[in-house]
Amino acid sequence: MVTHVRAEAQGDERGALLSFLAEQRGGIRRALLGLTDEQAAAKPSASELTLAGLLKHVAEVEQGWVARAKGEPPAVVRNESNWHECFVLVDGESVEQQLAYWEKVAAETEAFVRAVPSLDDTFPLPDEPWFPSDEAVSMRWLVLHLIRETARHAGHADIIRESLDGATAFALVAKEQGSDWG
Repeated sequence: MVTHVRAEAQGDERGALLSFLAEQRGGIRRALLGLTDEQAAAKPSASELTLAGLLKHVAEVEQGWVARAKGEPPAVVRNESNWHECFVLVDGESVEQQLAYWEKVAAETEAFVRAVPSLDDTFPLPDEPWFPSDEAVSMRWLVLHLIRETARHAGHADIIRESLDGATAFALVAKEQGSDWG
């Protein structure tokens, strides 16, 4: 289970940012509560998105951005040959395996953000056509970008889960906490 950083306990900007990121991760994680891999791979709406695919994507994206900030290549490089695998589980991948991977990525993200000397430190944006060339962004930008990316997909996850079985975010929070939501 991905741990939740409590901003009020941390009392600092890094703690607050990490807390918001953990909260958004929780929305996606909860959307998968009680589902089989088959249910998580279902496409119950007009979208091609699935809960399993969203999980894989956010874990991969988070790992990739933190790797770039460290000056390392992402663990998975996406291009035209494998882009179609970005939002689907392949080659024996499972929801359980992706959740475990994301938990590891989340721990690495938190350790990295806490270790950088300053949130004002920068790293270059990737050399991709959709980014401005020769531009650098701050570590603060990195965490805010991860919050935005994860929150966007947490909203997708809410819609997909509710389309699957009617479970709403409130009911899933209650389920995660061991209570029943009417």
